[in-house]
Amino acid sequence: MSSDAARVAVVTGANKGIGREIAWQLAERGLVVYLGARDEERGLAAERALRADGLDVRFLHLDVTDEKSVARAAERLLTEVGLLHVLVNNAGVGGPVQPPSQTPAEQVRRVYETNVFGVITVTNALLPLLRRAGSARIVNVSSVVGSLAAAAGNLDPTGVHRPGEFPTMLSYSTSKAALNAVTLTYANELRGTGILVNAASPGFVATDINGHNGVLGAEQGARIPVLLATLDDDGPTATFLGENGTPEGQVLPW
Repeated sequence: MSSDAARVAVVTGANKGIGREIAWQLAERGLVVYLGARDEERGLAAERALRADGLDVRFLHLDVTDEKSVARAAERLLTEVGLLHVLVNNAGVGGPVQPPSQTPAEQVRRVYETNVFGVITVTNALLPLLRRAGSARIVNVSSVVGSLAAAAGNLDPTGVHRPGEFPTMLSYSTSKAALNAVTLTYANELRGTGILVNAASPGFVATDINGHNGVLGAEQGARIPVLLATLDDDGPTATFLGENGTPEGQVLPW
């Protein structure tokens, strides 16, 4: 991507955890980062903290489940910067660990509202701005538990879960599987446009979603999303990349 002018990024769900760290790492690389958050107080607090580090980070009020909120955010971006180089769809919610047979459909719907439909809403609203950039990146923050191949084999390719104990979280796991499919459909539509679309699995990061039971910190969890957000123009599209401690990451099965 060109370095002639500051690139612009949007990171959703960025007032804490992995999202905030992604915003920090992108801004540290010289990007202007709009820190998306639905809670204004927390979003502004995160903005102040990151700007105190000398970074150009701007709070963007954005509730991915509210189409009007997303539309207003898109209008602000059009007015202030006119284009967008990076979109990281990080906002996500989890669900309780329980057998699928004991999971109410309404719970699954609530998770999908953010993890799937929210991503579609934001992507569609910001795609005209991404197209204006000529060379842009879309990164969807997924999870290895969304891998259908891993689920079918009951085997976690990252080794976090023991063989034969692949998670059976109906709401969260299937929402990430759906997000992976969403990633591929956008990647295929946008082939040849200069917009690369990929999915990232941050690894087993200690966050609010898992009760901070993960083994990685937010800084490590942000590495793969940032790697995909800063790909060169000849970088991959339609890939699912995970954290395994190597510089290039681990290609995960869809």
